[in-house]
Amino acid sequence: MNLSPAAQRVQDALLDRGTQLEVRELPASTRTAVEAAQAVGCQLGQIVKSLVFRGAHSGQALLVETSGANRVSEARLAGQVGEPVHIASAEFVRQHTGFAIGGVPPLAHPQPLRTYIDRDLMGYPEVWAAAGTPQALFALTPQQLVELTRGDVVDIKAPG
Repeated sequence: MNLSPAAQRVQDALLDRGTQLEVRELPASTRTAVEAAQAVGCQLGQIVKSLVFRGAHSGQALLVETSGANRVSEARLAGQVGEPVHIASAEFVRQHTGFAIGGVPPLAHPQPLRTYIDRDLMGYPEVWAAAGTPQALFALTPQQLVELTRGDVVDIKAPG
């Protein structure tokens, strides 16, 4: 199957890491967690939202992999990071990940990003992550997500 260049970059990164995970490009949009869950027929919570935050003092890019059913608590994330954080601008996201918002994958970035993984994702046997475009996804286990990102599993869900 021919993948778009951005999705192919993610597929190549998955293969380079020794996985057999397969990127799928779908005819339907997967830009939002709701659209992605509908497109692959899974629960909203199984969608991995890749959000980029910026450290307020350091300017460091921080990748947060959160459940599609959750919102991220900036206060909880700041407690993990050790400084205030803010959601990153579209330009900052593209600069640090190489991808546009709506298709940011958990890997295949120009430089490895400090990554935090929502503990709620660990309760699912399978999750779905973006793969470079608003129509591309791949399935993996939560443990594979941890291994691929070298991320820290943390409690960052906003209350309510």
